[in-house]
Amino acid sequence: MEGISLNHVFFGLIAMGIALGLVFAGGKPAVKPTKFQALLEGYLRFVRNMLLDNIGSAGLKYTPLIASIGLFIFFSNLLGMIPGFEAPTGNINTNLAMALIVFLYYNYEGIRQHGIGYFKHFTGPVIWLAPFFVVVEIISHIARPITLSLRLFANMKGGAILLLALLGLAIKNPFTMALSPIALVFIIAIKFLAVFIQTYVFMILSVVYLAGAVVHEEH
Repeated sequence: MEGISLNHVFFGLIAMGIALGLVFAGGKPAVKPTKFQALLEGYLRFVRNMLLDNIGSAGLKYTPLIASIGLFIFFSNLLGMIPGFEAPTGNINTNLAMALIVFLYYNYEGIRQHGIGYFKHFTGPVIWLAPFFVVVEIISHIARPITLSLRLFANMKGGAILLLALLGLAIKNPFTMALSPIALVFIIAIKFLAVFIQTYVFMILSVVYLAGAVVHEEH
C-alpha cells in the first residue's frame, strides 16, 4: 500500500510540475505570441466561455480554479498512457482530493454570497415538502464529490487495465500477434479520447456546481 501511495504522489507531482512549467513558459511576454502561447490563450478562452455560459461575467473570477483543475487532470491522464507510468487520476485519493476542493469551495462561495439564504434552495419549491427536499438535497450534495471521484477513477483505471490485458494476451498467444497491434492502436485512440472527455466532464460539472451555489433563480 505504501508503494502505491508513493507512486500516486510522485506522478501527481510530475503532472503538477508539467502544468506549472507550461503555464510559466506560456505566460512570458512576447511581441508576437508563439503557437504555444496561442494554444494556452485558446484554452483560457474555452474556460472563460464555459464560466460565462453557466454563471455569467461574475463567474470569470473562478477561471484560475477551473483552468488549474483542467490542466492537472489532463496531464495526469496523459501520464497513464506512457508505459511504466501511472496516471495519478487512476488513484481514487487524487480524484477525491480534487472533488473535495470543489465541494468545499462551491459551498463556501454560496454561503459567502447569499448568507443563510444559500440554504433556501435545500428546502424545495413547496414549504410543506421541505423536510423531504432537505434530506434529498443533502444526500445529493454529499454524493457529488463521490461521483466526481469514481467517474474519473473508473475511466482511467479501466483504460489502463484494458491496455495491460491486451499486451498480456499478445505476449502469451502468438496467434493474436497479428491482430493485437490494430486492436492496440484502436484502444489507445479511445483512451486518448477519454483523456479529453474525462477532463472536460470534471471541469463542466465543477462549473455547474459553482453555478448552482452562486446563481440563485426563482423557483
